[in-house]
Parts: sequence; structure tokens; C-alpha cells
Amino acid sequence: MTSKSTPPPTLPLTDRITGCLIGAAVGDALGGPVEGYSPEQIVERHGGRVTGIVGPWNEDWRTARPLAPYHKGDGHITDDTLMTHALIRVYEKVRDHLDAYAVAGHLVPDLISTPRWIPELEAEALPLQRIFLAEKWLVTRLHYGHVDPREAGTGNIVNCGAAMYMAPIGLVNAAHPAAAYAEAIEVAGAHQSSYGREAAGVFAAAVAAACLPDATPASVVAACLDLAKDGTRAAIEAVCAVAARHRDTESAQRGLREAVAPFDTVGPHYRAPSLGARRPSRLHSIEELPIALGMLLIGAGDYRRTVLGSVNYGRDCDSIATMSGALAGALGGETAVPAEWARDVAEASRLDLHATARALTKVAYEVFARDTERRRAHEAAFVALTPSQVTAPHLAAAQHPVGVR
Repeated sequence: MTSKSTPPPTLPLTDRITGCLIGAAVGDALGGPVEGYSPEQIVERHGGRVTGIVGPWNEDWRTARPLAPYHKGDGHITDDTLMTHALIRVYEKVRDHLDAYAVAGHLVPDLISTPRWIPELEAEALPLQRIFLAEKWLVTRLHYGHVDPREAGTGNIVNCGAAMYMAPIGLVNAAHPAAAYAEAIEVAGAHQSSYGREAAGVFAAAVAAACLPDATPASVVAACLDLAKDGTRAAIEAVCAVAARHRDTESAQRGLREAVAPFDTVGPHYRAPSLGARRPSRLHSIEELPIALGMLLIGAGDYRRTVLGSVNYGRDCDSIATMSGALAGALGGETAVPAEWARDVAEASRLDLHATARALTKVAYEVFARDTERRRAHEAAFVALTPSQVTAPHLAAAQHPVGVR
């Protein structure tokens, strides 16, 4: 008699949300101290590849340029996590799906009115004092300029600024990538345009896809390709084609960079961008999201391999590791993230990462209940509009008329 193996249990949503958010924060903290450097510089500075939490690039971090006065390293999260948690606080207030007006009405006031502990400044300060110009754009346009929130992202530099904190949208829309994409595109309109906004939608969709019961790295990439447009889609295809030929992230570094280079406007010198850098285009893509997906494939979803591959890639590696860490964490749950890294980052950054995950989990269930009520109300209304003589087969035929493909 042949025995049948029992399929592994499906990770519950609460575990996926916890793994995603902790995984994103840990990836952010690991990548922060080597952000902006090349793989070769990272190896030279650290005597090899980074394998865990490391200290600042420069011991005199308070005055060393170009990073002063930020204490990057030693387990400190960066603006990626600060913005992610700020978006979660907006969800806690709204307790429903978000739009660009929620950014104007809740996110921007949070950034400019409530002091919080900023690990890289080692002080309490307004989040506004830590975020960079592409995020300060939100405050300039929405608070001071009173621009229509749905159009406020137009004119900003096009980078990963919006994409880097879209994981909560994917989690609130868990297992529904298309809904996550649509909501993130709407929310990111207040912050970004062009391929920066597109990346925000696709990353949110990736997180939602990673929450599906039988999700794999390959299925996450497939969900992204189903939704991505223009240069973003082409960049993901190119990078993931290279990733499919590798099982080691270090050997893949050069090939991944060469694959994404035609779509990345920053150019070969990360700290000296080209003249065409970060301008709107249907042909281009941010670098961070395709590389994060490529690392997820090469690492086969394993958190350590995926995130350390992202960190040692260099360039904007805190954002790459934030994204890949979120995806690997959502796929594997909390236990996928090394417990010592999670503990050290939480302590160094003075964050209760579990409390943040619990808060968003509660909101996600509330929003799902609201969506269910709304869907049932719509179904009831549609049925009421349907002639009584029309049967279910007729309705099916109406959805797919003969001769229409």
C-alpha cells in the first residue's frame, strides 16, 4: 500500500503578517550600513560578505560624509521602516482601505506633528527630520501646497520612495494581488508618478501574493508579471530570467546588475546619478524591486539567503533587503526570520515589532469583514436588477457573449 503524505499546514495570516513586517525591518537594518556602496567595496570594508548586523561604515558617523548625522548600522532601522510603520498607523486610524486622501489627511500630519524615536539620530524627533527629499515632497505638496492628493506625486523624483513602504497594503489585501496593486497605485499617487508609482503597486501585489496558501517565490513573481506594466514588467522579466540560472546570490550579482541596468536611470555610480536619473518614463524601472524579486528566486524563499544576497548587492540595498525581507517573511512566517536578528533590531531601534504586526493584523481582519459585507450588498443589488426569468446560465453567458474574447 502506498502512503499519502500529509500536505504541510497553511501558515495563518497573523503569522504571515508578523513575518513580513519583522522581515522587512530586519532587512532594512542589515542593509542600512552598506547602502550606497558596491559589492566590491562592501567586501573590502568588512573583510568579506556581510553575514549579519554590522556597525557603521565610518566610525566617526556623526561627521563622516555623505552620511552624517545618521547612525546607520548596529541594528538601526532606516526611513523604509519608519514610513512603513507610519502607514500602519494610518490604517489603525482609518480601519479600511486607503486612498491618496488618507495620505494627506493622516500620513502627512503624522510625519510633521508627532515626535518619535529615530534610531539613526539616536533621539526623539519628528519623522520629517529623518525622511529624505522624495518623502518630504509629501509634506511640501500636500501640507503647504494644498495639491490634489491624487496628483501630488507628479513632479517628484521617480525612485523607490513610495514602493519601499507598501507592504502593509499587500497585507491588508492578503491573497488578492490585484486589489493590493489597485490600492497601492491609488495611495502612491500622492507620492510618486511613473515607474515609481508602478513599483509601489507591484510590490504591494507581491506581498499579497506571498500570503496565498500555496505561494512560492515563482508564484510571487508570476503575480507581479500579471500586473506590472511597461518598463517595470520588462525589468522584472530580465532580472528573473538571470536569477533562474543561479543558485548562489554572490555569483549572480554581476548578471543581475547587467540585467537591470538598461531599465535603471541612476546609472553605474549610485552616489553620482546620471543626468537622466529618476525622470518619468514608460521604458524604465526602479532597480530595487526587480533585484529583490531576483534574490527571492535565487534564495528559494529562504530568509537568510534572500536578504543577505540583497544586502551584499550594495547600491540601494536597505530598500532591496526591505522588500525581499518582507516577501521572504510573508512566505515563511515569523520563524523564517532569524530570532537573534529580530531581537537585536527591535532592541537597537527601540521598537515593538510584534505590537505593530498585531495592530495591522486586527485591521486586516476588519477590512476583510467590511469587504465581505460590501460584496454581498453588491450581489444582492445586482440580483435585484436582474429579471427573474434570467437564470444562472444566462448570467454566465451574459458575462462571455458569443464571439467576444
